[in-house]
Amino acid sequence: MEIQSSNINLEYCRANSGKRLANYLIDGTVYYIIIVFISFIIEMLIPYSVSEMNINRIEERLVGLVLYGLVMFLIEAAFQGKSLGKLITGTKAVKNDGGTLNMKDAFIRNFIRAIPFNALSALGTPCRPWHDSLSNTIVVDEKVLNLQLRKEKFFENLKNQRQ
Repeated sequence: MEIQSSNINLEYCRANSGKRLANYLIDGTVYYIIIVFISFIIEMLIPYSVSEMNINRIEERLVGLVLYGLVMFLIEAAFQGKSLGKLITGTKAVKNDGGTLNMKDAFIRNFIRAIPFNALSALGTPCRPWHDSLSNTIVVDEKVLNLQLRKEKFFENLKNQRQ
């Protein structure tokens, strides 16, 4: 859904902190399931390749952050700004001008997630984590956005009837 009107207030449509937290928890769970599944497949194909990796905790955390960014990039790029968490909560990532995310936007948005403490940047009201602000994107509540679009269309039709 491309937003055509300049009268739509995306700040009003911004997803609340509760939905953003739910997105994070759901997407984090999905990420870990994907990583365990891929690790299992690799371990089956190349025995002891994953189970005997010799990396320290910091390296493990950094690799995990980059993999999380990669997985989320692939999901949001494939589903135009939606992840499983966003699908369940009825939210969507869009550009600040309301446009649909393209591959570049999804890449920038999701690799910023690899910045340590990015999750802490989501604390506050309104919820505007670094992966939103630095990539010029916003997560909107689709129900509120649809109401805004319907209102705009209604008033446009009313205006056209009077002419």
